[in-house]
Amino acid sequence: MTRVAVVQDAPAVFDLERTLDKVDDLTARAAAGRAQLVLFPEAFVSGYPQGLTFGAVVGARSPDGHELYRRYWSSSVDLAGPASERLGEIAAGQGVYLALGAIERDGGTLYCAALVYGPDGTLVARHRKLVPTGAERLVWGRGDGSTLPVVQTEIGRIGAVICWENYMPLLRAAMYAKGIEIYLAPTADDLEIWIATVRHIAKEGRCFVLSACQFLTRADCPPDYPLDEGAGDVLMRGGSCVVAPSGELLAGPEYGAATILFADLELDEIVRGKYDLDVVGHYARPDVFALHLDERPKQSVVVRGCEH
Repeated sequence: MTRVAVVQDAPAVFDLERTLDKVDDLTARAAAGRAQLVLFPEAFVSGYPQGLTFGAVVGARSPDGHELYRRYWSSSVDLAGPASERLGEIAAGQGVYLALGAIERDGGTLYCAALVYGPDGTLVARHRKLVPTGAERLVWGRGDGSTLPVVQTEIGRIGAVICWENYMPLLRAAMYAKGIEIYLAPTADDLEIWIATVRHIAKEGRCFVLSACQFLTRADCPPDYPLDEGAGDVLMRGGSCVVAPSGELLAGPEYGAATILFADLELDEIVRGKYDLDVVGHYARPDVFALHLDERPKQSVVVRGCEH
């Protein structure tokens, strides 16, 4: 039996150090509940920019928008830097798999990433969102096929698909083909229809699905966070849940408050479910349909040394 925790809470938006302190505290609370894996929502470190325009219209960007992007970049995670090291220390300190949505910076570009740290503190998996949704494309780059891992661990095979990537059927097929058992779905979608999505994925892939969404309020944001006057106090209402391979809900969905959900996963349920549906096995038709997955990293500049 694998015990998991799904955190529904919010960061200190644009404040990296306070957010890391919050990750530390919430992970400790989840570990106190005997969780072996702890999942945080999409873009938890250090914020999903709900409601922001970054000063952009077609053909122009404002100075305020440029400065807001700089603040966002400053609160992001450099995987070679102290923030990533701290996240590994948090995982190791509690002896858990720590999975969380983080804004990863690489040069001047930000990526919406899902990071998984092991109980020894090492980064065991990284996924970059392949297609940012809508206006997310203003501030996030696109990942490539080199960050689609499903990793074998002693608690099951773990992988992550972020928010509306879960509406990409070929991406789901790739994860099923990799033998995913614990399917992490950090999200910013707090609509009720999202629950139908993750329940479908669990039943389609015969895997456990963990979905974490923020409960985000104005108070979690800086005083100068530039929201429209009509925005309410609650910016993201949650809806986190855990789903069994049958599609049945094991925990949640919870709306309207910060919380931590716990569930116990019996991995044998996966095999029982695949008796009558294995979409990349006996229920597949490779003579009719086939997916070609390119996992090579795509570099904008390739340097080859001179031969002498």
